[in-house]
Amino acid sequence: MAFLEVKDIFKRFGKTEVLKGIDFTMEKGEVLAIIGSSGSGKTTLLRCLNFLETPDTGKIIMDGEEIFDVQKKYSDKEIREKRLHFGLVFQSFNLFPQYTVLRNVCLAPELMKISRSEKRLKHAEKAKLRKEIEEKARGILASVGLSDKLMNYPCELSGGQQQRVAIARALAMEPVILCFDEPTSALDPELTGEVLRVIRELKDAGRTMILVTHEMGFARSAADKVIFMADGVIEEYGTPDEVFGKPSSPKTKAFLEKSLENIT
Repeated sequence: MAFLEVKDIFKRFGKTEVLKGIDFTMEKGEVLAIIGSSGSGKTTLLRCLNFLETPDTGKIIMDGEEIFDVQKKYSDKEIREKRLHFGLVFQSFNLFPQYTVLRNVCLAPELMKISRSEKRLKHAEKAKLRKEIEEKARGILASVGLSDKLMNYPCELSGGQQQRVAIARALAMEPVILCFDEPTSALDPELTGEVLRVIRELKDAGRTMILVTHEMGFARSAADKVIFMADGVIEEYGTPDEVFGKPSSPKTKAFLEKSLENIT
């Protein structure tokens, strides 16, 4: 049984059908890269997996447990809990400008672990929990090379540093699967490299990840599986060697040829 199973996901916005029956599986510890032209449905698929959008049809199964079925009704609390399975790193960072780097990483775990339990936690227990969250955040920030930026504000950081804070913030929520939506699209080549190094280190540590990216070289070298999407469907799915080296779909071939032209 696959670790993640995505079955028959459809999504419409008004009369526009954006996802048209998405099916794929992935194993624990795998990195799945999703490539394709703008408008192919890549970001919408990520948002459906993260419960930021609700599919019109379909199921999501993780480690044998059905975490979403469009036929069932879920409360807001249940949706929030299901969303914790996935961490999402946005292309535009989305950091809180009024908070320091450390506070940006601590805030969400505190809201989840302390605010929701405010009535039953004593003052000393809350203080202890805040300290534990902060210590963990410091460790995660160290792992992405930002130990010296804990008290800085987002406006004082480069784009690459801001994206690394965003990755640390997602990791602090302990997601089962970490998702990236074009994490380097807003960065220049030098800063792109530092973010991709962090993602590669996460892969080496055994993280299960889904990466929507336009970095074809990185997708080919770092991913275990690659999906090429076009017009809301999965046009090609396989290993990097299969998708990049021996694509069977004319649409995949055309996309890859155009991508290589843009690189050169």
